[in-house]
Amino acid sequence: MNSSYVNMGVGALLATLFVLKSVSLASGFIFHSEAPEKPGFAIIAAEDTSAEAGGKAAAAAPETPIAKLLQTADAKVGETIFKKCQACHDGTKGGPNKVGPDLWGIVDRPVAEHEGFAYSAAIKDFSKGGTEKWTYDHIYHFVAAPKKFIPGTAMGFAGLPKEKDRADLIAFLRTLADTPVPLPDPNAAPAPAATN
Repeated sequence: MNSSYVNMGVGALLATLFVLKSVSLASGFIFHSEAPEKPGFAIIAAEDTSAEAGGKAAAAAPETPIAKLLQTADAKVGETIFKKCQACHDGTKGGPNKVGPDLWGIVDRPVAEHEGFAYSAAIKDFSKGGTEKWTYDHIYHFVAAPKKFIPGTAMGFAGLPKEKDRADLIAFLRTLADTPVPLPDPNAAPAPAATN
């Protein structure tokens, strides 16, 4: 290959780039439109200041305690929901850690204590030195919105907003054990939501 072919190739490339830039600039001048001084119409939304609005407290409906939801939860439906989790978690006994730890025996397991997994600092702080466990209630709130329940967690899952979906998933997670942890008493007072 001699230098004249290289020069012709480089020249053709530069000429093409020049033409493309020229066309881009010319079309910008031709089709440029100014922002209107006054919008054609204004959209004004009135705020509801009635007593029924009730502020932020009324906006969030109270959650049903997980102990009550688990009474009617369907582990088979939860198994289907668990497929969302399998991209990052395994659920088999002795299964491998993936992006997240293996979830075999997760219910009532100490937080941040699964062997061979490097937990984020946020999860380690939440574990309180291994004294905190993945109770039904903790799992319920965590899978609702992981980053809200444990700020700083590395878990990138957006969460399951529907209570029924969370309960079904937890019912399935409960089966991932040699001996499933007994269901909580539905008549017991709900545990306060722990926040970190």
